[in-house]
Amino acid sequence: MNTATHYDVAIIGAGMSGLAAGIRLAHFGKKVCIFERHNAVGGLNGFYSIAGRKYDVGLHAMTNFVRPGVKGSPLGKLLRQLRIDRDEFALCEQKRSRVAFGPHGETSLTFTNDFAVFEAEIAAKFPAQIDGFRRLVALVKIYDDVSLAAQPESARMIVRRHVTDPLLEDMLFCPVMYYGSATERDMEFGQFVIMFKALFLEGFARPFDGVRVILRVLLEKYRQAGGERRMKCGVQRIITREGRASSLLLDDGSEVIATHVISTIGASETEALMQAERRQDAAVHPAGRLSYCETITVLDRQPAALGWGDDTIVFFNDSAKFTYAASEAQVDTRSGVICMPNNFDFGAGRELPEGLFRCTCLAGYDRWAHLPEAAYRSDKARWYAEIQRSAQRFLPPLPSPDALTRATVATDMFTPRTITKFTGHAGGAIYGSPVKIRDGRTALTNLYLAGTDQGFLGIVGAMLSGISMANFHILQARSPAQT
Repeated sequence: MNTATHYDVAIIGAGMSGLAAGIRLAHFGKKVCIFERHNAVGGLNGFYSIAGRKYDVGLHAMTNFVRPGVKGSPLGKLLRQLRIDRDEFALCEQKRSRVAFGPHGETSLTFTNDFAVFEAEIAAKFPAQIDGFRRLVALVKIYDDVSLAAQPESARMIVRRHVTDPLLEDMLFCPVMYYGSATERDMEFGQFVIMFKALFLEGFARPFDGVRVILRVLLEKYRQAGGERRMKCGVQRIITREGRASSLLLDDGSEVIATHVISTIGASETEALMQAERRQDAAVHPAGRLSYCETITVLDRQPAALGWGDDTIVFFNDSAKFTYAASEAQVDTRSGVICMPNNFDFGAGRELPEGLFRCTCLAGYDRWAHLPEAAYRSDKARWYAEIQRSAQRFLPPLPSPDALTRATVATDMFTPRTITKFTGHAGGAIYGSPVKIRDGRTALTNLYLAGTDQGFLGIVGAMLSGISMANFHILQARSPAQT
């Protein structure tokens, strides 16, 4: 007699997409349970504590921000389908961000949540390119980026039909690649469109208290809808029978049965859980190669006190050509992302209690994965200093050479090894496999992918992916664009 617990839907992973799928399904009366190997929700967009101080993981900004009243936006759809009032996220807009290229950022394009600012910057600094840029923007606006049947096209090739200056081309690609591309040197055009809209046509925002606000709202909605979750209880194996996922073997040795399974842990990672006879399919969805190191510096003052009060996020590149590829060294400091969470518009008289200065650069997973512990710690310290030194070239000069050191009260740094340890992503790949599965289908008829490897990007994209796959495969069996 089989006494395994049965669910209508089992969800693997309690990241943004898993939580969103769970809420959507539970709203419609499905018996759903989320299985998470770790003790915290959020996955690549969670938070952790060291010495009582909370650090966000992944969240530089929540993209896809639009102001109240804007119709037909991804954020609006997300809020509607999860029954969330936008005030619950309490989103605060960025001040301004920049794309800075050159050894010290000599060419810089400012953008805000008003697209006209970015358009004016390009018209001023690349006057011969503005007409082509406007044609590109017109194409982006009409492109169906949520189509599950879209055929892959090279974004570089399409952009070059409109933008002929290589510098401007690279300056457009740098932010969208750093914030969502699993492909080296190029992107699939649909992915480019998703990120261009999310960053430039919509914009950046964050809650005052960071990602935990979003997670708190999602967990409460899931609880209210009657969903179950099992933490510190991962899936060890997907047991298959006659082309279906017949049950899930959990880390504690127990089994659960589900009519449907949604996996949010990645395509190659999901395939690795299948029975041996399915593992020959894994090469179809190879693990990604793009990983990062990120330094986090906590300050005893606001960044503005160091002269860094204007920029929310800076995307930088110091070389003649922007190279977005797996680093052959431990870290590639030629390009990266600077984020100062204090520099969002939190309202008059409202500021974060401590300053935060975050720097992200491409990293080589293999150079970190197998280091002895002493060498690992030593290399982290060395690269922490190198990453900071590189990033500071693109910010206003400090009041004194030791100003940052004197203001620093705590630091942390994650590496590709950290990413794999706490998320299970093979190769420390932040954005998963370069091969995306837009319809979420797998080799098993009742197992579907949601999240990064389904192809929707960013925090809002991750949640929409969970919603879309729940709608498409389980609730309505029709295109998520129709829901």
